[in-house]
Amino acid sequence: MKDYEGFQGSIGRTYKDSVPDWPQRPHPGESAPNVIVILFDDLGFSHLGCYGSTIDTPNIDLLAAQGLRYTNFHVTPLCSPTRAALLTGRNHHAVGMRGVSNFSSGFPHMRGQISNHAATIAEVVRDQGYATFALGKWHLCPMADASPAGPFDQWPLQRGFDRFYGFLDGETDQFHPDLVYDNHWIEAPGRPVDGYHLSEDLVDHAEQFMHDSLSVRPDRPFFMYLAFGATHAPHQAPAEYMEKYRGAFDEGWDVMRDRWFKRQQELGLLPAGTELAPRNPGVEAWQDLSDNQQRLACRLQEAYAAFLDHTDVQIGRLLESLQQLGVEDNTMIVLLSDNGASQEGGPFGVLHEMKFFNMMIEMPDEAIHRIDEIGGPHSHSNYPWGWSQVGNTPFKFYKQNTHEGGIHVPLIVKWPKGVQDSGGLRDQFHHVNDIAPTIYEAIGITPPDVYRGLEQMPISGVPMNYSFDEKDAETTKLIQYYEMVGHRGIYFAGWKAVTRHTPGVSFDDDVWELYHIEHDRSETVNLAEAQPERLQEMIALWWEEAEKEGVLPLDDRGLELFSMKFADRTPHPVSRKYVYRPPMSPLPTQVSASVGGRSWDLDAKVRRQDGQNGVIYATGTENSGFSFFVHNDHLLFDYNVFGEHLVVESPQKISGGEVMLSLKFRRTGKGGDVAIFENGIELAKMDLPFVMRMISSVGSSVGYDHGSPVAAEYSERVDGYHFEGRIDFVEINLISSRPDAETDGARARAEMGRQ
Repeated sequence: MKDYEGFQGSIGRTYKDSVPDWPQRPHPGESAPNVIVILFDDLGFSHLGCYGSTIDTPNIDLLAAQGLRYTNFHVTPLCSPTRAALLTGRNHHAVGMRGVSNFSSGFPHMRGQISNHAATIAEVVRDQGYATFALGKWHLCPMADASPAGPFDQWPLQRGFDRFYGFLDGETDQFHPDLVYDNHWIEAPGRPVDGYHLSEDLVDHAEQFMHDSLSVRPDRPFFMYLAFGATHAPHQAPAEYMEKYRGAFDEGWDVMRDRWFKRQQELGLLPAGTELAPRNPGVEAWQDLSDNQQRLACRLQEAYAAFLDHTDVQIGRLLESLQQLGVEDNTMIVLLSDNGASQEGGPFGVLHEMKFFNMMIEMPDEAIHRIDEIGGPHSHSNYPWGWSQVGNTPFKFYKQNTHEGGIHVPLIVKWPKGVQDSGGLRDQFHHVNDIAPTIYEAIGITPPDVYRGLEQMPISGVPMNYSFDEKDAETTKLIQYYEMVGHRGIYFAGWKAVTRHTPGVSFDDDVWELYHIEHDRSETVNLAEAQPERLQEMIALWWEEAEKEGVLPLDDRGLELFSMKFADRTPHPVSRKYVYRPPMSPLPTQVSASVGGRSWDLDAKVRRQDGQNGVIYATGTENSGFSFFVHNDHLLFDYNVFGEHLVVESPQKISGGEVMLSLKFRRTGKGGDVAIFENGIELAKMDLPFVMRMISSVGSSVGYDHGSPVAAEYSERVDGYHFEGRIDFVEINLISSRPDAETDGARARAEMGRQ
């Protein structure tokens, strides 16, 4: 027969006159290091103790003391783009990830997924014999595909990882996460009452993945990508960590920013003469805030600090595991953030972000009454601009912006066998697309020109390995462009031109600034008027890079794109009729029936005996959502509006046997009404003073209540209150084909804000 596998022996009539051949699996060699990439979310340049902060991060600080700290390292201004560049070594526009993976614009630079013409680190090193693990946040597949129905081609296991444990969207509740294990959805293995927190769970599984692999195949190196949900909102931490930081920030953000800046200077993290950038627009002087504004802002910052501190402890557990396994010396650890500190908390901060997305602005005087919920399972908080700028000390602006506050982050590299200058600082300019080629050079492999039959894009990053041993070596990264929703920037040989774009304004009218960034790291001395020729050369260079790297067309749309979603792969039927048949895994918000702000009907055909209760259909969390369920043989609908439970209940018990249980939800202006039925006969109704347009970041579940309990009647249950009878189907029909513009805007703002 034809030889398809390249057999190297010979075949005679019997084994006695034949020569066997055993193909060898690829192996990178005995000296190949393990590699662990630890990625933080929304962590600013100054947030770590070893980068100036007063927040306790002793394990990360120890990592820095044993390795290198890079002081001039950059990323993109947003999470999905940075992750795409990190894992491929290419620029984010080129690989189809201009923005977050929640939308597709119809242009090559924004597909909501990484191009298959750009293999990930995991794909490359797995083919060289590595075991590969991903844990935590993915956010690199189209959200329309992030459901139990798939398609799965852009999930972690299909992009090079052998194992995955984490979440697919841009954020999740740390106490009640939406979890995926490999290719299937699971319930969290614990609850807050059990002491559960996602960061601990991620490291538990990271240790298990390592042990599974090294216990059986200690000869095989591993690549681990550990992307914490920390420190993205919601800022949540165990109670003891919250208590630790009580009063720690009472002096206010102006004092803290000065203090962290001085610590950075003492640590040698900034060029001599670097100035502290002025307060960003919209950030008031601390002394001008009211008492309630100050109290709320402090508690929100305490939650952030507790979240970071708790994550540092988990990193300490991981480092201890490496020691116990005896692989610490030849394990390269790369720790960084995906962008600067976020601005999504607004000027006051938010206790529950869904209120903000429903245009219910919770002012400090109102939020202060729920201050003790901050950081716990009853809140979904984010801190205000003032504290965000502290996290970005000494820079201006934030995540989403191409000024240094959005793109300049910490980078720590520890590798005992490859990095000898313990505790050293490195000031060479580098970018996140340089991480992949650095790993390839450390392993000693060359990424393929063709992968799985597809021609591969050229790597745009450059290796940083030269800097491991040469502290004062000249950087090999001479040029890097930036772009995010119209904000633009270009670095070239120590200089930077940057502009902050206003949506809707002509790009030709953008005002460009010019900085000698090699000396003016915080962009405080604008040289645009003093050196107009250099500025024009830099702007022209930006256009050249934009053309080369697929940045065009420029697109400053925001809300419209999130409303557009994925026209070519929508999971929503044209009829807007959804039929669900349990048992089913939970459904993410992007693929479940979009009932927010709309009129809709629900019909459930069930079979039950007297005394059989449970949830028929639920969406959201204990903080906001709704549940349609049977309790004590009565039919109920609980509409949970940010902790206020509006409940309609049948006055009599419902029948046993086969029965159709129905709900009619009608929106009338800002309010609405709801009625419940048995076999078409109305049982009860109620008026709703307010209809939520964006209900929750947690999706729906059929036959039980996934995550934290939505309804007050079963709030003490931790088992999901599964329906004890049989549900043949749940059918939801949307009455209006689409919500009004206000609802569309609320949903789009939520998607953008959550990123």
